[in-house]
Amino acid sequence: METIARPPEPFVIHDRTIAPGTSEILSIPVSQQVTGLESSLALKVLHGNRRGPAVFVSAAIHGDEIVGTAIIQRLLDHLLPDEMAGTLILAPAVNIYGFAAHSRYLPDRRDLNRSFPGHENGSLAAQLAHCFLTHVIDRCALGIDMHTAAVHRYNLPQVRIAADSPYLSELAMAFGAPITIESPLRPGSMRALAAERDTPMLLLEAGEALRFDRFAIEVGVKGVLRVLAHIGMIDESDGLEAVDVPMRANRSTWVRAPRGGVSRRVRRSGDVVRKGSLLAVVGGLFGEDGVEIVSPIEGVIIGHATLPVVNQGDAMFHIAEIDRLDRVGEHAGSIIEALAASEPPLPPAPQLDEDEVI
Repeated sequence: METIARPPEPFVIHDRTIAPGTSEILSIPVSQQVTGLESSLALKVLHGNRRGPAVFVSAAIHGDEIVGTAIIQRLLDHLLPDEMAGTLILAPAVNIYGFAAHSRYLPDRRDLNRSFPGHENGSLAAQLAHCFLTHVIDRCALGIDMHTAAVHRYNLPQVRIAADSPYLSELAMAFGAPITIESPLRPGSMRALAAERDTPMLLLEAGEALRFDRFAIEVGVKGVLRVLAHIGMIDESDGLEAVDVPMRANRSTWVRAPRGGVSRRVRRSGDVVRKGSLLAVVGGLFGEDGVEIVSPIEGVIIGHATLPVVNQGDAMFHIAEIDRLDRVGEHAGSIIEALAASEPPLPPAPQLDEDEVI
């Protein structure tokens, strides 16, 4: 006797019930503003016609990192709930306070991505973190969180994952960013909290703050769609039918300005560099007494400063150390073979984000 698949149940979130094959926009109250008006977490939920996992895609947890907002808007051009399996929760501006003020932080000067798990009766950051945890993270089996570089910096699109996770490595390969970085989990971050709750997460770093970047948006949209295809939520290719060895790293180095002045950059994010490769020249106001900046390692530039005026000691380039550049791009017979060829052979090292090195 042929088994007939049962349709999914309606998806209940906050005070809304969403029928299979439909979508809804909802606002979940978080806190009261100084004006006395309520501020809310804005979500769009797409509930598929077939059973499947619940996944969230979030952006602007740092309010000035808006590339992910554009990625979520463009994702909606490709997704129809009546053709999907599972449930997708989209959060285009988690830190709505910072988003409106063009600021990384909340009005209480806290970093939302260091405030998890939060508390419903805590600070403003704690209330928002608790709200997102309760209504989004704890409802999902997978999360994709999107960030950019800090102000006056650019990040090559890169997926960051926790180390020693074959499943996340597989998802990162499906995402298909130019490079995958094994990055440590930071206390208080969304990614660390999700890991404690056994919710795997991909973190996309792409572009720069307060700017839309066409390349970063394109990588993000295609990457999220490939991941959704890989886990069976949509009927598209996950891009893994032809597998090449990806770039992958677990160590990186920041290169700083040797003097103050005006820089002339000759390399940028995405460039492969060898040890001793010229990166930039920093000279005085008239270009005098220029000092060359060279790469201290072999690898790929994953981030650079976009502001040419520098103080001595300013971080100018972020270089991921890749020990086997000669293997990158080789065709592999399987995902397992490609991942094995791209495994970082070096012991992992602490990595700092832009806001921690400025």
